[in-house]
Formats: sequence, C-alpha cells, structure tokens
Amino acid sequence: MLPEGRPWRSMCKGLVLGTLLTSFMLLLYSYAIPPLHFSNTENSVQYQCSSSTAQGRYSVLSTNASHRSVDDNNGCQPRKDIVFVKTHKTGSSTILNILFRFGEKNHLKFAFPSGRNDFFYPSYFERGQVEGYQPGMCFNVICNHMRFRYHEVHLLVPANTAYVTVLRDPALLFESSFHYFKRVVPLTWKLSGDDTMAEFLRDPWHYYDPDGINSHYLRNLLFFDLGYDNNLNAESPLVEAQIKEVGARFQLVMLMEYFDESLVLLRDLLCWDLQDMVYFKLNARRDSTISQLTPELYQKATDWNQIDTKLYRYFNATFWRKVDAYGRERMARDVALLQQENEKMRRVCIAGGHAVDSESIQESAMQPWQPLGEKNILGYNLNKNIDIKYKRLCRKMLTPEIQYMTNLGANLWITKLWSHVRSFFRI
Repeated sequence: MLPEGRPWRSMCKGLVLGTLLTSFMLLLYSYAIPPLHFSNTENSVQYQCSSSTAQGRYSVLSTNASHRSVDDNNGCQPRKDIVFVKTHKTGSSTILNILFRFGEKNHLKFAFPSGRNDFFYPSYFERGQVEGYQPGMCFNVICNHMRFRYHEVHLLVPANTAYVTVLRDPALLFESSFHYFKRVVPLTWKLSGDDTMAEFLRDPWHYYDPDGINSHYLRNLLFFDLGYDNNLNAESPLVEAQIKEVGARFQLVMLMEYFDESLVLLRDLLCWDLQDMVYFKLNARRDSTISQLTPELYQKATDWNQIDTKLYRYFNATFWRKVDAYGRERMARDVALLQQENEKMRRVCIAGGHAVDSESIQESAMQPWQPLGEKNILGYNLNKNIDIKYKRLCRKMLTPEIQYMTNLGANLWITKLWSHVRSFFRI
C-alpha cells in the first residue's frame, strides 16, 4: 500500500509538468505563428490611412488637433500621430510612459500587440500582429517593442505621423543588454569566471554565432531593432545607405546620454506642453549590477558593435545640429525648466524620494518586469496623502509598462501567463 503522501506528490508533479508543457507550447506557438498575408485589395484599402484624407475617416482625433501647424499667432497645434520605435536598453520605457500618458489624456488610439507587450519580437513587424486588426484600421500611436519594418508600419498611421526613436552609446548599451538578456542567450551560458562580459569581449567569435538563439542581443542591437541585418560587414556600403535611410524616415533620433535635451526636442517636434514631458526614470537597474567599463573594455565593446557605433555617431551629429537650430541658450533654459518640474513631481509623488529594490515595493501594481532569474530592476512607492490634484498623475508616472498597457485595455494574456509560470517556479 502506498504511503498517504505519495498520490498527492505525484499529482503535484503532474500538475507542474502539465503547466510547464502547456506554457511552453503556448509560448512556442506565439513565436512560431506564420506571417500573415494580405491581398492587393487590402493593401489598396490600407494605404488610405497614409493619405491626407484618411485621418478624418479613421482617426479618433478631433479635426482641429491632428498634426502640427502654424497658426496666425505663430503657435502650433499638438501632433497626435506618433510612431516611436522602442529600442532596447535606451531609456525607452520612460519615453513609453510619456506617450501612454499623453495618449490616454487625449483619447488616442493605440496599436497594441496581440496577447503580448511586444510585436512578436524579434520577428519583423506585421500589421496582423496588432490586436483586433482589420483592413482599413488606422491608429494614432504605435510604440511597443518591435523589429521595425517601415513598409508595414506606415500603412497603419496617417501621412503626417511623426517617427521618432532613441539610441544609446553602443558600448554602454552592450553592457546593459549583455547582463539583462544573458539568461535567454544560450551562447553566454558556457562563459565562466566572475566577469563573463569581459570574458566574452576577449574573444567574441568564440562565443557568438550569428544564427544562434537570441544572438541579436549580443551585437549591433540598435541596427537590428531598426530592421536591418546586424551581422553585415561594417564597411559595407549598405550600412551607410541604411543609416541614411533611418535619417530620411525619422524626424527625430534621440540620445539616451542627452535625455532631457532629447525630450525638449521631442516636445518642440510634437508641440506638446511642458507638463506632458515630465518623467521619472523607469526600468532602471540597481547600480551594483552595472559593470563599470574600463577604457580597454569600452573600446572592445565599441569595436564589437561597429555598425551601431557608426549609427550612433551619425545621429549624434544630427542631434547637435538640431540643438544648434533650436538654440543652445534656449535649450539650456528649457532643460532647466523640465528638470525643475521633474524635481517638483519627485517630491510630490515618490515615497522617500528615490527608487527602491523590488522587495521594497509595496503595491503589486508598481512592480516592474524583471529579467529572467534576476530581481535587479528598481521601482517606486507612492507617497502617502498626495494632494488630490497630483494623485492621478503621480500614479500614472510611476506605473510600469505592463500594468499601464493593461489599464489602457491591452490584452496581454501571453505575457501574464509567462509571468505566472515564472512566479510559480521563482525564475
């Protein structure tokens, strides 16, 4: 006769294995879903969205606030059609929060992914990945992670849509990406020693396979996110041509290292109010988990990400030309104003005035998404007794991406299922 506890343990094991298998199959299905094909008839209907007359037909915007235009008083109207290509590890989660808040306030129509918080990344973006997509749909804002494909994206937004993205120093981005994604890149699992990143950079080709699972996280990630081949020869004429193509398609390429200056330029491009641009830094890592790059490692990381380096240098130059056109003194003044507003909101909103470890966050609604097997992303606690006029804004400014998307009505069942599986197994 079996001991009384054995059937219970067997049932639990079966339940656990069944849950794992089901979750694995669902996730596998989500990645393996075949590309959707559209007829020529649909293409002709969809193209109307990018015509000058489509906005009034499909957009949720009011007729007098669709895009920037100079009026008789030399003012402008806020632009409300925006494509933000959310690159990895560039402060883009903070920009996403700004877009969510503006879109919610102005009742804009977001194109959200179907079931997830990204557009089936790292697959190329396709229209059919949008939740509830039907031919003829038109959207105001597209801003979640994707592998950018302009010829698909532009069919979903009006012609005067502003295209923006953000870049980061490639060596610093590599450090952040390497540590954040290392558990989902099998190529890094055989690295040994206390400093696995330094070991990788000593001989990258010993550990790097261009066709390996999630290998894009390890080389020229910016170029990959923007839709190009991150394994091209950096000296290929195609690299320069594609960098210029980015410049032709994007009205603003921001830089993480000059975040406030970037937001001032974004505000000027979109003709938004200063209050629309206030922010708190979201999805930031604990300082103790950040590797300090020696000059030697910095140079190795730069050389290893040579295409991203060319991309960054090109748009660093265009960025400062935009700053000069804006006016250096004017820029300094407006950056100071933004920082003053941020500081005021910090005192009003944040308990203790600073970010805290995930274990110290009191509300589950304020818990940020953590990398696999880690808990190194910081979050915030709301102040008690916030003045009623700031309470709603404070909560929205501190709400992480997943929770905010849910609040906006996005269906994130795949992301939530994976979250439950991770919680159950504490991974």
